[in-house]
Amino acid sequence: MRVAIVAESFLPVVNGVVNSVLRVLEHLRRHGHEALVIAPAAKDGQEEITHYLGHRITRVPAVDVPGVNSLPIGVPLPRVLTEMRDFQPDVVHLASPFVLGAAGAAAAKTLGLPCVAVYQTDVAGFANNYGAAMLSQAAWRVTRALHNNCTMTLAPSSVTIKELEEHKVRNVFHWGRGVDIVRFNPAKRSEDLRSFWLDAGRSKRAALHSGKAASFGADQVTVVGFVGRLAAEKSVERLAVLDDRDDIQLVIVGDGPEREDLEKIMPTAVFTGGMYGDDLPQAFASLDIFVHAGQFETFCQAIQEAQASGVATIGPRAGGPIDLITPGVNGHLLDVDSFERDLPSAVEDIISRGVKGFGAAAFEGVQSKSWPGLCSQLLDYYDLAIDMHGRKGLLSRKFFRKGPPERFMGVAADVESMMAAATSTGALAVAAGERLRKAQESPAQIAAQQTSQRRAQHSAAEPAQGSVRRPSETDQAAPF
Repeated sequence: MRVAIVAESFLPVVNGVVNSVLRVLEHLRRHGHEALVIAPAAKDGQEEITHYLGHRITRVPAVDVPGVNSLPIGVPLPRVLTEMRDFQPDVVHLASPFVLGAAGAAAAKTLGLPCVAVYQTDVAGFANNYGAAMLSQAAWRVTRALHNNCTMTLAPSSVTIKELEEHKVRNVFHWGRGVDIVRFNPAKRSEDLRSFWLDAGRSKRAALHSGKAASFGADQVTVVGFVGRLAAEKSVERLAVLDDRDDIQLVIVGDGPEREDLEKIMPTAVFTGGMYGDDLPQAFASLDIFVHAGQFETFCQAIQEAQASGVATIGPRAGGPIDLITPGVNGHLLDVDSFERDLPSAVEDIISRGVKGFGAAAFEGVQSKSWPGLCSQLLDYYDLAIDMHGRKGLLSRKFFRKGPPERFMGVAADVESMMAAATSTGALAVAAGERLRKAQESPAQIAAQQTSQRRAQHSAAEPAQGSVRRPSETDQAAPF
C-alpha cells in the first residue's frame, strides 16, 4: 500500500501529532508499505530531514502564526497536488488537518482518492481560548467543511466523536492512541533524579524563607508534576495552588512561552526545561502524581505516557482525559471551573490512599494500548476508506497523469474558499490574541501578582526564627 501523509507539523518539531505520524511511518515500513510525508518547511536555522526510515519527506513553504503558536503553517495547494499525483498513493492520511490539511483534502478529491482525516487538535477550543468566541465558530465551520471533504474522520475519544457529530461532521470513527510501553514504564524511575529535584526544591524554599529548612524528609515529600509545552492552553498555572506546601514538590518538565510567568507564580517549583530521548521517560516515571490541567485535549497522550510509567494522573473532566482516567482508580477527574479549588483535595486523596496503588492501576490499564495494535487498526481503516470510496483492493490510478487534471478547476474554487477561511481564522486568532495581551495580562501574569500579594501577607505572619510553619488546610486548598 502507498500512503500519502499530509501533516500540519513534522520533525524537527516534536509534539503529539508528530509522534503519532512517526509511529505510523514505523509500522508502515515494518509491514512493507510505502509512504510520502508532505509537511511545512522547518524554521530558519532548523535542520530538515528528507527521509524517515526510507519514506520520503517533502516540504512546502510555510509561514509563522506567532500569536497562536510557534509552529510554521504550510499553505500551498498546487505543490500538494503535484506531489500527491506523482506519488500515486492508494489512500491519503491527513494528520491533524487545518490549513495544509485542507490542501491535502482538496488534492485527494481532485485525484479521486480516498482520504482519512485524523482529528488531533481542538482548533475551535484553542481559538476560543485566545480571546473571542467568533473565532471558535469560524474554526468549527472550517473543521466541518474540511472533514466532510474526506472519506472518513478518525477521532481519539468518545467526547471528541460526540462533539464532531454535534457539529455535523460525517463518518466519524474511533481511533485511539498507542503508547510505547517499553520506553515509558515504571522501571525508568530514578531515585537520583528525584533526589536532585528535592534538593533543588529545598534550596529554593531556603532562599525564599531566609534559610529556613523544610520539615519533611525525602520519603515524606510527594513529587507532583506536569510534562509538556508551557503554553496558555495547557493551563499549567492551575498547579500553583500546590506550590507553597513543604510536603509537595512541584516539577515542571518542558518549555514554552509561559515559562517565565509560571516561574514567578511557582517559585519553589523545579523547572527542568525541555527533556528528550531517554531523559523524558525517566522524568515521567520519577513523578508520583502527574497533573494535566488543559481542557482542550482531544486525547492527551501525556496522560497515557504517565500511566504507562506507573504514575497516578489528574486531569480535567473534558475531552480526551475522560476516557483515560478512572476516578478513584488510576487518578481523578476535576471539573474545569473548579480545577484549582479541587486539586489539593484530589492530591490528598491519592496520597492518603496510596500513591503506589493508583500508579499500579494506571500501569495495568495501558498494557493493551500498544502502537503496533493501534497502527494495525489504522491500516484496517485505510482499507475501509478505500471500500467506502468505491474501490476494490488497490486503486486503478486512472486519475494520475501529468498536467493539471481537467476536474481540478471544478474543485479548486471550493477548496480555495475553505483554505482562505482557515487562514483567516488563524489571522483573526493572532489579532485577537494580540488585543487580549494588550488589554489584560495572561492568567499566569495575573496569578503572579496574586502570589506576590499572598506571599507578602504570609511573610508578615511568618513564625519566629527557628520554628517551622506548616501550611494550614486553608492554605493548602486556596488557589493563588
